Amino acid sequence: MNARLLAFLLLIPSLLSAQGFAGLGTATEDFATPQRPAIFDFPKDHGPHPDYRIEWWYLTANLQDADGTDYGLQWTLFRTALAPGQGDGWSSPQLWMGHAAVTTPDAHFVTERLSRGGIGQAGVTPDPFEAWIDDWQLAGPDFDTLTMTASGPDFAYDMALTAQGPLVFHGDDGYSVKSAEGQASYYYSQPFYDIEGTLALPTGDVAVTGQAWLDREWSSQPLSEDQTGWDWFSLSLGDGKLMGFRLRQTDGTHYTAATWITPEGQTTPYPDGAFQAEPLATTDVDGRDVPTRWQVRLPDRGVDVTVDAINPQAWMDTSVPYWEGPVTITGSHTGRGYLEMTGYD
Repeated sequence: MNARLLAFLLLIPSLLSAQGFAGLGTATEDFATPQRPAIFDFPKDHGPHPDYRIEWWYLTANLQDADGTDYGLQWTLFRTALAPGQGDGWSSPQLWMGHAAVTTPDAHFVTERLSRGGIGQAGVTPDPFEAWIDDWQLAGPDFDTLTMTASGPDFAYDMALTAQGPLVFHGDDGYSVKSAEGQASYYYSQPFYDIEGTLALPTGDVAVTGQAWLDREWSSQPLSEDQTGWDWFSLSLGDGKLMGFRLRQTDGTHYTAATWITPEGQTTPYPDGAFQAEPLATTDVDGRDVPTRWQVRLPDRGVDVTVDAINPQAWMDTSVPYWEGPVTITGSHTGRGYLEMTGYD
């Protein structure tokens, strides 16, 4: 085990021991906090915000091969800070973690990379855009045209992405409230990527095409102390796209929010209670009861759908474990999407 990996792993228990999923409900007096109105500066804001405690560049994709078989793909770079600011070399308080996964109907491949900031092993530059950890890369001349690579012990992929619509902003023009107490993040997405490329799997190379969704979010305390995890949906429904999440609270209630996105990229935000997500069935995932079939409703848009995992065993067995995988959509609308669930470990 190399020294930088050991240094990162020694910090993991402190990140996990705090209240809320992965400590995201703990107070953060020394860090910056999101404020209204949300004001963005592009391309600068495609890059990192080291004065905030947590940030991610989070891409998921629904793919199909020539025979119509469904696949899912994930590429994520997380930045977590022990203290605000950049720092130089090994004194940097910034930690980086990369997750990559490919999901098929019969298998789920996942791998992880870890890095300490300040040594060039991982980072993000906004213009031209490049996000990397080791040899994994999401990069291009701008945020609209990207190439993406990642590899693990038993899989790899090499993909090209082209945006077919604008960035969209969640909540109050990018200020996304996460609790009744007012915890919030800055949150925008690019949900309009066309994607194509090759998956290298143990069974051979597979050429795939599809659609991808990239989330950008940063905050310092995105959960309240009594929230234990979230269920997040990104659904492509034909007449629009829907982002919705349900944050689970210790008293059994939930805090919800959603964004309806038209094909042209116009958005309508929905407050707590307008979006509804209820589990219909669970799956035993290595001894954990994980919901893998859901009823999702957004009555204002006539959405009443059943969301089913393509592979119920899509568990991300990483330093901070969670469930992440592609889903099918039936009911009032049909389509494909992605589901992420945290706090079920």
